[in-house]
Amino acid sequence: MADPIPPFSAAEYDRRLALTRAAMADKGLDVLIACDPSNMAWLTGYDGWSFYVPQAVVLALDGRPLWWGRNQDANGALRTVDTARTDVVGYPDPFVQSTERHPMQHLAGVLADLGHGRAQIGVEMDNYYYSARAHATLAEALPGATLTDATALVNWQRGVKSEEELAFMRRAARITEKIQRYALDRAEPGLRKNVLAAGILAEGVLGVDDDWGDYPAIVPLMPSGSDAAAPHLTWDGRPMRAGEATFFELAGCYRRYHVPLSRTVFLGTPPDPIRRAEAALIEGLEAGLDAARPGNRACDIANAQGAAMDKAGIDRGARCGYPIGLSYPPDWGERTISLREEDDSVLQPGMTFHFMPGLWMEDWGLEITESILIRDDGPAECFCTLPRKLFVKP
Repeated sequence: MADPIPPFSAAEYDRRLALTRAAMADKGLDVLIACDPSNMAWLTGYDGWSFYVPQAVVLALDGRPLWWGRNQDANGALRTVDTARTDVVGYPDPFVQSTERHPMQHLAGVLADLGHGRAQIGVEMDNYYYSARAHATLAEALPGATLTDATALVNWQRGVKSEEELAFMRRAARITEKIQRYALDRAEPGLRKNVLAAGILAEGVLGVDDDWGDYPAIVPLMPSGSDAAAPHLTWDGRPMRAGEATFFELAGCYRRYHVPLSRTVFLGTPPDPIRRAEAALIEGLEAGLDAARPGNRACDIANAQGAAMDKAGIDRGARCGYPIGLSYPPDWGERTISLREEDDSVLQPGMTFHFMPGLWMEDWGLEITESILIRDDGPAECFCTLPRKLFVKP
């Protein structure tokens, strides 16, 4: 049976729209322009690789949401959005990557036609997908409107996952386990890193049983040896070598929902500093998982984890996690709460995080992480079941 389009129930989309409109009303907004493709998908179901050109979901306090984007992508919107409750409007190609005109001029005309020419309009100013030129053009083309920063307004509504969303994340978790096992099983001296990366990507797209895999918002991160001191390196064509640690930060992705997980493999006999770091990292993870309870705060997780690091004489770092769920490149985080000592955000059942206290030292790195769900009571649930340890291959 084919996957349903859109992927969620009508009641789920109604829930999301109601949450967002309540937040808009609290901020005094008449209209919200959401350019983040994750927020566009969450509000309407839209899914497509079209975020390299301006696009948005326009949401007023009442009426139907409006998907707006390039004409050829409007065809994709008609095939992915919840058309029972979403309108679709496209702009013609002369607006695309032009030095003489900008798509925001077209959007301004659409907003004026809808009666929003003098509205209080929220825009996502600190966002990968909303440029300085886009903002300046929109402000110039709508001189009677007031543009207000509404960065992350939708993101905050996404924090507590519904049962429908959690079902997708559990499917993604099975894909995550598959690709982590694939990487750990095949890692060996002499294996070229690009060959291993190709297999990881292929296995992720193949998915598990009937649960096909989507492209992840972040490509496989898999540095080795001294390069593992830098957490965001990908791969090259060099072979893996004995005497080095390699960490794999990977995420299975199912219908844009991500469950990241990191594990580290050492080819050979790990030196004592890495073994001591492993013990401290695991102790900190387990303490943090126990602190990840409803009613506690984000900083409680960070401080519980950090205490083990402090005891071992290891710098705990700036933060050790962030919310996860639906996302598009270049990031699988939701960009709201941070698991760090100054974040007092209260944990609620249904919140999901990548709890990732990685260690990036001067000439080596170690990552052992968990994606977690805040339960109704008790400590957090881990989405994956892969052993929490340094994997050693003599």
